[in-house]
Amino acid sequence: MLDLSRLRALHAVAVHGSVAGAAAALGYTPSAVSQQIAKLERETRTTLLERRGRGVALTEEARHLASCAQELLALVERAETGLEERRGRPGGLLTVAAFSSAARGLLPGVLADLARRHPELDVRLSEVDPHLSVDLVVKGVTDLAVAHDWDSAPLPAPEGLEQVFLGSERCDLIVPADHPFAGRAVVRHDELGGHRWVCQPPGRVCHDWLVRTVRAAGFEPDVVHVAEENHTLVALVAAGLGIAVVPHLGTGPLPPGAVAVPLEPAPLRRLYALWRTGAARRPAIQEAVRTLQEHWARARTGDRASVPGPGAPAPQ
Repeated sequence: MLDLSRLRALHAVAVHGSVAGAAAALGYTPSAVSQQIAKLERETRTTLLERRGRGVALTEEARHLASCAQELLALVERAETGLEERRGRPGGLLTVAAFSSAARGLLPGVLADLARRHPELDVRLSEVDPHLSVDLVVKGVTDLAVAHDWDSAPLPAPEGLEQVFLGSERCDLIVPADHPFAGRAVVRHDELGGHRWVCQPPGRVCHDWLVRTVRAAGFEPDVVHVAEENHTLVALVAAGLGIAVVPHLGTGPLPPGAVAVPLEPAPLRRLYALWRTGAARRPAIQEAVRTLQEHWARARTGDRASVPGPGAPAPQ
């Protein structure tokens, strides 16, 4: 008989592309994941991982086994969902993936409330890029994702997922306090050329929005500093090193030396919660989504906070 926990470890390696990534997702050490794979290789008398430089690659046999493991894990999820539904209260393990500013600015309160209200529920959070988190939910690695998109770059909505729109937030232009834009009532897109920018790395939604928007206005963006975190972007702006477009969530009050100026038209970032259709009846999912909605309503009251968005599902 194949051990389900070992199949889960192999499936996680297939999804994350490395033993270290699988370990982080499962809450294990890399050594523990390697041991699980080694035991599975002995049980199946099959080589599952091959060394490739400093990493590993799955063999053809491993990819087949990982695909079967995904189907088995889906069956287990349905069984667990049915049991939890019959009990009528949230319980068990619930894994959540959220992008960085939501993990900082929204999820702490949500997780604390869930822990207080439902002591039988074990919620575990991972900080993940929004587009990656959707794929993790599809593949059964994560139960629930909090993801975002921008009006110019809709979030993919794969088959087999359900989602709820949490709300929208406006993204402001952040400039140094002595910048010519500081104190302006509004800045138009066609004024964004000829400035030094600080931005997230290429491939991130914020970076892609900036490049498309500035090029559409007839300019090439001069990105001089690149950083992952919004707090870092704001700190660079406050030091007078460039300007940036930053959402409110997770950033909080601006430091001295940085000023927020509205853009026209205002770029909107839309937030969603996503989960697998097979787990939709699970009380833990329902309660987590309800708590997310409750806390998002509170988050909208802050300064530079979100503006109302369309009360509709994510674009298909």
